[in-house]
Amino acid sequence: MGIKKFFVFMTIILGMAHGAYAEGLFFEDESIQDGLPVFEVSKTFAEIYQKLDDVNWAGKNLNIAIESLENLNESAHVAATDERVVLVWGDDIVANFPRPAAHDWDGFGEITTALILKMRAYDPNLRGLSESEMYQAVVDSLVRGVDENGRYVFSKAAEIAEDGRLLTSVGVEGARDARGNFRVNGVYKGAPADLAGIRAGDLIEQINGRFVADMTDDELAAVMTGFNSGTSKIHLLTPYGNRDVVLRRATIVLADADVVHRPDPDTGGLLEIIVHNVSDGAVAIVNEALARYPDVSGIVLDLRVAGGDDERAAAKLGGLFIGKKPVMRIVETASDEVEVVPGGDAITDVPVVVLMSDQTRGTAEALVAAFYENARGVLIGTPTAGAARIASRIDLSNGGALELLNKSIKTGQGRMIDGRGIFPIVCLSNIRTNQQQNAFFLNVINNDFNARDFNQEPDVNPADIRRGCPVITNGADEDAVATAVSVKILTDKKVYNRLIAE
Repeated sequence: MGIKKFFVFMTIILGMAHGAYAEGLFFEDESIQDGLPVFEVSKTFAEIYQKLDDVNWAGKNLNIAIESLENLNESAHVAATDERVVLVWGDDIVANFPRPAAHDWDGFGEITTALILKMRAYDPNLRGLSESEMYQAVVDSLVRGVDENGRYVFSKAAEIAEDGRLLTSVGVEGARDARGNFRVNGVYKGAPADLAGIRAGDLIEQINGRFVADMTDDELAAVMTGFNSGTSKIHLLTPYGNRDVVLRRATIVLADADVVHRPDPDTGGLLEIIVHNVSDGAVAIVNEALARYPDVSGIVLDLRVAGGDDERAAAKLGGLFIGKKPVMRIVETASDEVEVVPGGDAITDVPVVVLMSDQTRGTAEALVAAFYENARGVLIGTPTAGAARIASRIDLSNGGALELLNKSIKTGQGRMIDGRGIFPIVCLSNIRTNQQQNAFFLNVINNDFNARDFNQEPDVNPADIRRGCPVITNGADEDAVATAVSVKILTDKKVYNRLIAE
């Protein structure tokens, strides 16, 4: 008996089974319905319900409720009384089940699967989701309003089995020129193109014997990236002559941090540290850079695109600069805060400028705050994202996992970050021209800065602060201003000391 037949059967026996839950909604001879392995899916949903029920939600309560499935489609309404679970689509009742007992996760898992099957019959978009995407959609529905960033992480083994493919790349960025050839603008370090000696400025004229000018954009993209390894013979025009190379697509792993040393024989120069992900890998890279360049006169710590959800890694990274002082506090319940303090002493006292933006999020926001609260760095840029949460990863028996950003972050001194953000001392969007920069630094030197520190004003609406210090929409403009202002602050001790005192 299929699920559609079962709805009819349930209607007939409603009076006979009042308040009781049936033995099961599916039959062994129909284990695959609408492309879904219903017993495996039900088991996974049961485990998701059970494990979500055990999660602390930073002071919020999440009562696992099947009603949240209605978030999957605006036409759906799921009502769960003490005795029934009913799915209404528009004005029609399309499913009606006895409600399982409290904590009967297997029962809720089966009902969830049955409801999803029914909703897929009415919603072609939901029906078109793969198994991994379907899990993701349901988890999103379950935790919406509590953790909008919660997600289901499909197991890699299962993903390969489902899709049979992995996205790969040759590792180049570029664009067509006026003649239709592909001009390389950049190469990923360690990628096949990098190992083959391709450099920015090289021109790809032919691929597998075809002129690139005769290829469509889709055909060109299929060579550069794809869902298998893929091999291409490339004819290059370079400043040093023409040559042929063979490229094989491969998975590209990007470093969590990059380091650029700008030497100066008199001062030791400046060290630019760009952090992409606050992780143990980033800590190792930064630690090595600080040891390699101990004599620099200043450090630019670029956290403009940094994120992270590992509080231990954030503590280690912050500790390199501030030592054994609180970096953040983790809020797991309304009455439970855990102070995160580095375990070691600082290894550098070099002046620091911290770059920040609306893409600075997670534990990176706590790092920005730690530099601010300990007068260890001058904050410049635009306000951070205000998305300061730490993930709990809950492994599931099918190889997948739930990733839930259920722990909120406060600064080391207890200020709220999540939903608010951290605000710069120097707002880059207000000093974009040379004239504005000169006037700004003159005011600083004359001790007439008069900037408001909104980090000290918790009652001010964050949206108002962001309107006063908006995002710089031109990336090249932002980079130029950030570089010029950072260099000026780090090379003029009077300016640095005045700003750090703010």
